[in-house]
Amino acid sequence: MENSENKILSKTFFWMFLGLLGTGLVAFYTYTSDLYLSIFSSPSSLGFLALVEVVVVLLFSFLFRKLPPLAVGILYFIYAFINGFTFSSIFAVFELNSIIFVFFLTAILYAVLAFCGYTTNINVSKWSTILFIALIVSLIASVINIFIGNSLLDIALNWLIIFIFAGYTIYDMHILKELSNDSSLNPEKIYIYCAMQLYLDFINLFIRLLSIFGRSKD
Repeated sequence: MENSENKILSKTFFWMFLGLLGTGLVAFYTYTSDLYLSIFSSPSSLGFLALVEVVVVLLFSFLFRKLPPLAVGILYFIYAFINGFTFSSIFAVFELNSIIFVFFLTAILYAVLAFCGYTTNINVSKWSTILFIALIVSLIASVINIFIGNSLLDIALNWLIIFIFAGYTIYDMHILKELSNDSSLNPEKIYIYCAMQLYLDFINLFIRLLSIFGRSKD
């Protein structure tokens, strides 16, 4: 049983790494080729990318158990690549050294949180609802603050969302451990599904930490 858990865990992080690598490569190419200028100057392009992301996440979430492993993997990489297009803007806004520093800072924080989530004996089953409600409230507040433009509120919301996704990382790692012991699920899909969840946690932590600690080019 322990060998099975370790195998799923290693594959999960390998797929997560591939997703992050795909996002990073697409983002860097989109920026260096100036393709990001066309994307961000066209509201229809941004809207299309956002729509595809939402559709992929919904398909991934609701059809995970029904779709074959290949389809689940394709959806995962589609999402990672599309994120690369939208994340290309960070290379235009922040210095490269700053992006690299925050990435490694995120990786260290993430490793600690993942370890805590995998080894904890605390019952985290109720965390999902609490974290989801907190995330929705913070996102609504973020949209409102776009019109208000309060810098202190923006910093507070960034920290709040960091704590939310820190909680999600612990929760998702604990769920990974539980799913790896569920014999009714195809193990080939478990690590792809969990890689998607952990990928999202990492990306959101990175973006918020970059907003706080990143050094702008201006």
